[in-house]
Amino acid sequence: MATFQLNGRKVSVTAADDTPLLWVIRDEVGLKGTKFGCGIGACGACTVHLNGQAIRSCVTPVSAAAGANVTTIEGLDPHGAHPVQKAWIEAQAPQCGYCQSGQIMQAAALLAVTPNPTDADIDGAMSGNLCRCMAYVRIRKAIKLAAQVNVKGPAHA
Repeated sequence: MATFQLNGRKVSVTAADDTPLLWVIRDEVGLKGTKFGCGIGACGACTVHLNGQAIRSCVTPVSAAAGANVTTIEGLDPHGAHPVQKAWIEAQAPQCGYCQSGQIMQAAALLAVTPNPTDADIDGAMSGNLCRCMAYVRIRKAIKLAAQVNVKGPAHA
């Protein structure tokens, strides 16, 4: 059993300690915004924040979240008003949209520590988040738009 803060509220889950956090978030808690992509932490679709750091929830055991703060796309801003979410819409970043929650969570973590990222900063931070639609140019544009706003970081980091 693990107890942690999920999007600002305390949750206790009964999953085995080695259960991937992704499946606890989706199946036990019922939040579906975090997506399953590859299952080996290589694509970034499952990205969430653990104590403000972007992590791959498909390879992170729920035991790693015990006592920690976890933020999913639903918790970044429940109304979609986080600067990164707004920039994503303005830049029309998504195409199919499947990877976008992970992309947004990775971008929000980047901007929390690097508020005015260079192209190299963006490339370095986002390189592990794959987009099968190849929307990388629009994703970079969205990150730069969000950087123009005073991004304070994840809502529950």
